[in-house]
Amino acid sequence: MQLAATIEERLQNIVWPDVQENLDSYGSAILPRLLTPDECDTLTAMYPRNDIFRSRVVMERHGFGRGEYKYFSYPLPDLIGDLRSAFYPRLAPLANRWHDMMNIATRFPPQHADFIARCHAAGQLRPTPLLLQYGVGDYNCLHQDLYGEHVFPLQVAILLSEPGRDFSGGEFVMTEQRPRMQSRPEVLPLTQGDALVFAVHHRPVQGQRGTYRVNLRHGVSRIRSGARHTLGVIFHDAQ
Repeated sequence: MQLAATIEERLQNIVWPDVQENLDSYGSAILPRLLTPDECDTLTAMYPRNDIFRSRVVMERHGFGRGEYKYFSYPLPDLIGDLRSAFYPRLAPLANRWHDMMNIATRFPPQHADFIARCHAAGQLRPTPLLLQYGVGDYNCLHQDLYGEHVFPLQVAILLSEPGRDFSGGEFVMTEQRPRMQSRPEVLPLTQGDALVFAVHHRPVQGQRGTYRVNLRHGVSRIRSGARHTLGVIFHDAQ
């Protein structure tokens, strides 16, 4: 049986100008079938374990919604470490361009290890990649994953379950809050193994009078049947 390409090889085959165009226009971009079904099932099967996670969060206790998630501890599983290190250098130039357009002084180094060193020097020592688990009636309120002073402005979510087979409902939702306008919602249709790259906090928009910032939040609608698992890949660590 032919082995799947490495994460690096898969990302080399992505048409990145199209990804950047979607991120510039909408704050999100879908990369279809980035992970194989076997990889998705392997990650989902990790959820009951305790030895590879640093903490478990029950959303309802904190007003975050319903469902739960677990943050991985260091060292990260190889696949998740590979996703972080392979995605980051492809997203850092866009992150720097966005910050330039929004007049934000922070710039991001070319390699993820150097950015993580910056986070750790500032006391952001806790890894942020996470697995999320939802059952019937669960949902995730609109939110932003910030975690500290040093925030990388893009992140990745990968759906590990198959809609229509493993669950129904549970759509990934983003809202964009524009100045002096009502918020714009968008539902992102994902299938098993799809990766969604999206803005963590805000993105620049070119208006008639120059560039302005729009604020973005993301969440998950109510699960109507079955169970849904998602991998979240966040590039900054937590305070």
